[in-house]
Amino acid sequence: MSTPTSPESRPPVRLAVVDDDPLVRAGLALMLGGADRIELVGEGADGTEAVALVDRTHPDVVLMDIRMPGMDGLAATEELRRRPGAPEVIVLTTFHADEQVLRAIRAGAAGFVLKDTPPAQIVEAVLRVAAGEPVLSPAVTRRLMARAAGAPADDRQDRRTRARQRFAELGEREQDVASAVGRGSSNAEIAAALHLSVATVKTHVSRILARLDLNNRVQIALLVHDAGLLHEDEDGARDGRLR
Repeated sequence: MSTPTSPESRPPVRLAVVDDDPLVRAGLALMLGGADRIELVGEGADGTEAVALVDRTHPDVVLMDIRMPGMDGLAATEELRRRPGAPEVIVLTTFHADEQVLRAIRAGAAGFVLKDTPPAQIVEAVLRVAAGEPVLSPAVTRRLMARAAGAPADDRQDRRTRARQRFAELGEREQDVASAVGRGSSNAEIAAALHLSVATVKTHVSRILARLDLNNRVQIALLVHDAGLLHEDEDGARDGRLR
């Protein structure tokens, strides 16, 4: 019987850093290149270089600036996440880039870190994303959703219609789990609320991602929010489930 692999014995996370500011890039490379369990495999200065870098080095995670000349981080994220076996992408941003972050999450980014985030937290974010965990706190998710809610009414209605059509593809239990993810609940919290095992919740989440062609839990939460299922008591939805 095999024993579980400890974190220390796993291969290091292969990381690429992309930022148009050479000082920022050098600082990140110095900090992350010396971190335990991370192997820095390359650096790029714009989205075009990011795509070529991924083709050449096959990183597990790309730390990607949003605002860059030429192909920016959004376009590069969209390009990379469309590919089979795509690396995870963590967006580098500032507090004033909510709309860009929202677009990056919709494109498949696993989360974001602020440029003034302490080094240890950036290392932790890279390791978490490599392990399949998005790096967005519930507070940040709520902020992004509030930003989405501020879109023009026509855009919101179109997005709601599309989101409801996709949500309707899920079974009833999958809708329950998706709605709980949309409220920011953890797997353990969902399991307790729905009287399921944590393993069963994980299976449901994996099926939701596969069925709806999504990349991570944050995209599930955005879909639930776009569908308008979290706060409705009338006109066709109760408790986060279509009727």
